[in-house]
Amino acid sequence: MRGSEFADLRAFVAIVEEGNFSRAAARLRISPSTLSQTIRQLEARIGVQLLNRTTRSTALTEAGQRLFDRFKPALGEMEAALGEVRNLPGRPAGTVRLVLPRLALATLVEPHLGDFYQQFPDITLELGINDAMIDIVGDGFDIGITLGELVEKDMIAVKLGPDLRQVAVASPDYLAQHGRPHTPADLLGHNCINWRKPGSNKIYNWEFNDDGRWFNVAVNGALIVSHRDTALQAAAQGAGIAFAYWSSQWMQPLIDAGKLVPLLESYSPDFPGWYVYYARQHHTPPAVRAVIDFLRAANRCDDPA
Repeated sequence: MRGSEFADLRAFVAIVEEGNFSRAAARLRISPSTLSQTIRQLEARIGVQLLNRTTRSTALTEAGQRLFDRFKPALGEMEAALGEVRNLPGRPAGTVRLVLPRLALATLVEPHLGDFYQQFPDITLELGINDAMIDIVGDGFDIGITLGELVEKDMIAVKLGPDLRQVAVASPDYLAQHGRPHTPADLLGHNCINWRKPGSNKIYNWEFNDDGRWFNVAVNGALIVSHRDTALQAAAQGAGIAFAYWSSQWMQPLIDAGKLVPLLESYSPDFPGWYVYYARQHHTPPAVRAVIDFLRAANRCDDPA
């Protein structure tokens, strides 16, 4: 079947079913004159007259009747097949590349990997673990997870999980030897475990809030790490004061075990946490959309996206 022949044959069937050109044209959302021209071109192409037309009536010729009898069932089958395909939920397939920090992996992704592959066995999920902020498009990733404040304005971002909180912590032994800081400024007199974001030359300044005003403290210490879970382990061993997210994976077990003590909590309010983000595009691939929707459902929060 070439070019517009399928559309022309559908128009022919519509005329026969409706009984006249006007009703068929309305059904097809074209003008009667356009429909009349379509049928004339179809008849010219196949070399036979299909309809006897007068100003008052439209009737099938013998050739037209034979064509209608043979083509109408085939048309019904084709339309039914298209309808089934459109209504199938489908099984998204393909490779999706996701880049995210180690803490986001531990909190938002690792606990749900089994459920994900029960639902989407045909998706290959490639996880890139990177605490640095990268260009997901330039580096070939489909989606990323990072803190909301770090998402570029030209990206679409969806919130995952609850708000986060960063707190200073130290071991009971360290506090017994060096005393407890009571304000962020007191940290300048302590051995603090610094953190340098991978890919950055700058040491991270610890962030605190006093009566709605955020401010930074550039602390000093004899240890610099690139992963905050390492800082927590060092602090639990008495190496100094660490500053990290109060996470159920890394910090909470050490607090529950009495190895770490939270400090300066009144200066450490919650702030918007993790977001999954991706580039704006006309059509998001089904596999990418499936991963985003799954992460959002698995890490529901009450805050708006």
